[in-house]
Amino acid sequence: MTPHYPIELAGAQLWLLADKAIYYPALRVLMIADAHFGKAAAYRKLGQPVPRGTTHSNLQRIDALLERYPCERLIFLGDFFHAPGSRAAATLGALNEWRLRHEALRIVLIRGNHDLRAGDPPVNWGFEVVSEPLLLGPFALQHEPDAHPTHTVLAGHVHPVYRLQGNGRQSLRLACFYIKERIAVLPAFGAFTGGMEIKPDVGSRIFIVGDGAVWRAL
Repeated sequence: MTPHYPIELAGAQLWLLADKAIYYPALRVLMIADAHFGKAAAYRKLGQPVPRGTTHSNLQRIDALLERYPCERLIFLGDFFHAPGSRAAATLGALNEWRLRHEALRIVLIRGNHDLRAGDPPVNWGFEVVSEPLLLGPFALQHEPDAHPTHTVLAGHVHPVYRLQGNGRQSLRLACFYIKERIAVLPAFGAFTGGMEIKPDVGSRIFIVGDGAVWRAL
């Protein structure tokens, strides 16, 4: 199994990545949905005992992707920060250090519903922050997976997962890419994000991610 799975969509080739992202090789663009940086920190502020280290883990995963795939632009499809409480000093410090290491990289954030509450990244990070949709080739890049009148949508928001059924009552829920004719939904990139189980439509495709690989389930 390989760390990416090439598909054709809207006349273009996209690579579905095992690390829950999409690479558009013709334009050297990496797309990530629903990073939800600082979600654990926000929950800890509410007194919830949740894991530490998720920000560093997510940034290490992005570093590995940038090293593996030549990238001229990194686009976040919404929900960069999770909530106003996500802006803990440790979270902002880690993200600032990461940005300084990639200061030449063009980064775009398409505002999602959580970004409207959490606020934009600090201005000195140099992100281009825009509202949806952002048109890129045949695609409309969005946070919400709503149909666009002229372009095929690439979006996030719903954190799709698919349930695999085994013998007896065994089952396993795994993050997935949910690909329909005019709308493709990315899995949530961030750790500790949960997911919504997909009930596939006729003609849709589902690509599961897990164990460092992507494979087609439907």
